[in-house]
Amino acid sequence: MKLTNVKNFGGAILGLVMLLGIVMMSGTTTQAQYYPNQDQYRRQREIQRQIEIQRQAEIRRQEEIRAQQQRNGRWDRNDQWGNRNDQWGRNRGRRGRNGDGYPNLGGSYELRQTALNAGYNEGNKAGRNDRRSGRYDPTRSSAYRNAMKDYNSRMGDRYAYQQYFRQAFENGYSDGYYGY
Repeated sequence: MKLTNVKNFGGAILGLVMLLGIVMMSGTTTQAQYYPNQDQYRRQREIQRQIEIQRQAEIRRQEEIRAQQQRNGRWDRNDQWGNRNDQWGRNRGRRGRNGDGYPNLGGSYELRQTALNAGYNEGNKAGRNDRRSGRYDPTRSSAYRNAMKDYNSRMGDRYAYQQYFRQAFENGYSDGYYGY
C-alpha cells in the first residue's frame, strides 16, 4: 500500500507542477501579444484629435468675427470706412473724388493728376533702387522731400501738389521696392 500512496502522491505533485506550468505559460503568452507601438498610435490619435478640436475652434472664431462685422455694417477685408482692400491691405475702394484711394485735398484736376503721376513714378523708381541696396526708407529720397517734380505754378496751390505727390510717392515706392 505504501507504493500506491507514493504513486498517488507523485501523481498529485506532477499534476500540480503541470497546472502551475500551464498558468505561467498562459501569462507569458498574453504578454507576448502586447504591441510596443500601441502607445505611439494612441498618442498620435490623441494629437490628431487635439488638432481637429483646435481647427474647429478657429473656424468658429472666424465665423463669429464675420458675423460681428456684418452686424456692425463692415465686411471681411474692409478698411475703417467700409471700403474693400486688396490682399496687401491697400485700399481699392471708392474713396476720394476719383475713387483712386487718395483724399481730396483741393486743387484742380490737372494739379492732382500731375502730382499723383509724378509722385508714383518717382517713388517707384526710388523703391526699385532701394530694393537693390536693401534699404527701405522713402523719406530719404530728395524727390520725396522736395515734392516739386513737374510742378508748375499755373496749376495752383503748391502745398496741395506736394501732399498729393508725397502720398503717391509712398505708394509707388512700396510697389517698386516689393516688385509689384
